[in-house]
Amino acid sequence: MSATVIAFLVLYYVVVLGIGFWALRQGSGDDLEGYLLGGRKVGPLATALTLQSTSMSGYMFLGAGALGFSQGYWALWYALGDIGGGVLNLSIIGRRMRKLSQMMGALTSIEYLEKRYPLPAVRLFAGTLTVFLLGFYVLAQFIAGGKGMALVTGIPYPAALAIAVAVILIYTFMGGYLAVVYTDFFQSLIMLVGVMWIVIAALAELGGLTAANQAIGEIDPTLLSLWGRGLGFQGQWGIVAGALLIFSVGYMGWPHVVTRHMAMSSPVTARRAGGWATLWNLFFVPAPYLVGILAVLILPSLDDPEMAIFQVANRLLPAAVTGLVMAAIMAAIMSTADSLLLQTGSIGARDLYERFIRPDATETQMVWVSRGLVLSIAFGGYFIALVEPPSIFTIIIFTTSVLGSAFLPAYVCAVWWRKANAPGALASMVVGALVSFTWQYADLAESTSMAPMLMGVLSSSATIVVVSLLTQSSAPVPSYILDAMQEADALGPIPQRLLAATDFSLTPEAAEVGRMLSGEADHE
Repeated sequence: MSATVIAFLVLYYVVVLGIGFWALRQGSGDDLEGYLLGGRKVGPLATALTLQSTSMSGYMFLGAGALGFSQGYWALWYALGDIGGGVLNLSIIGRRMRKLSQMMGALTSIEYLEKRYPLPAVRLFAGTLTVFLLGFYVLAQFIAGGKGMALVTGIPYPAALAIAVAVILIYTFMGGYLAVVYTDFFQSLIMLVGVMWIVIAALAELGGLTAANQAIGEIDPTLLSLWGRGLGFQGQWGIVAGALLIFSVGYMGWPHVVTRHMAMSSPVTARRAGGWATLWNLFFVPAPYLVGILAVLILPSLDDPEMAIFQVANRLLPAAVTGLVMAAIMAAIMSTADSLLLQTGSIGARDLYERFIRPDATETQMVWVSRGLVLSIAFGGYFIALVEPPSIFTIIIFTTSVLGSAFLPAYVCAVWWRKANAPGALASMVVGALVSFTWQYADLAESTSMAPMLMGVLSSSATIVVVSLLTQSSAPVPSYILDAMQEADALGPIPQRLLAATDFSLTPEAAEVGRMLSGEADHE
């Protein structure tokens, strides 16, 4: 790889870190709400782009390209669901969750679940499951970062993986939700420009889409079908439904995405954000899959399908442009890992350690619990990725299927169904997670032609309805929650009487980061 590409990569990191530092100095907020939710003042365009970039990242640049290369146009089932995912997410739960989370005084997605379903076991199970699954999600970003860094720099994969993890950790400890939002905003624009540039270059190389399809048909006509290589998925509508669901309604159940709804500047922000998200998705989402499909012709002897997009860019683009594209891909990967690690650390420290283990924990203890969890996940992920790196596609499908199956009905019912109660939500989360996990672990999709995501969501949805109805008399929904849900139906500002009292003391992480940046720690 040329020095020009490496120079662009370094320059891009400097710019992104500079944006993050600037946003943090502007004040992610001098209180807990400011640190975790940016003071609930994120506008529609920024909401849309941070929502989408956080949801995609490493998977889109490695997993999507690999799926297109391996299965042809079958891969576009995933893209079809993903294009409408942003507007569905924001339309179904965005506006109402924004109001309810503020009325209930919830500052994290897991805290919101316990506020809506007042049962400690809800928070304990949801927090533990989220920390476990987001650890796997971070692993996927590490593998993506390591592979991309190895290709960009030419150094061996173990060393490249170590560099990627180290940069991710440095980026993570900058902290602050607004810093994440602003860097996500910038990165999403570069991601869009970069991937569209690769698509245009690939089509120009092959003489257009029609000529490319004719050439692919001569190699393997089944790659042009919507049923995969060798028509392996022909008639398996349960698998198709799972592919459509996982990135359309699925990430309504991802706690790290739900946080984006809670941070919007106002409930009506959701409508405009949905429009921006759809516009961005229309251009961005199909592109990585298409590049993977075209790579069948451009890179016929490619050994690692997950490197399809990187290798196509490396072969077809000028060095300067390649550097920009590589930097955008790597920064997008690291941005998502940063968000996931911060979310995992906050859940571990606030929703588990402080809530259940040590309610009187000091600021110093909270900082070390959060950072200790982040470091543990980072080092554990490094060695797993080093010894036996699984495919990005496998990891992302596993984690997103279980997350969506466990939490989607609980979050949707939390804002729409007044009879949804704590026993129903807890049972739904347990059943959904178990069904999805078992379906994938036992490889039941192959024998039943039903996707894990589909079966998980169906089972968790049925469970929350049945259990909630059966336990209405023994576990009624509190009246103050019913009042809040009624107010969520209305437009306009939230009445003062319904605003929950929230602790606005400095979060330990924010306090520590602020002290470090201001130089106070050096004078102690």
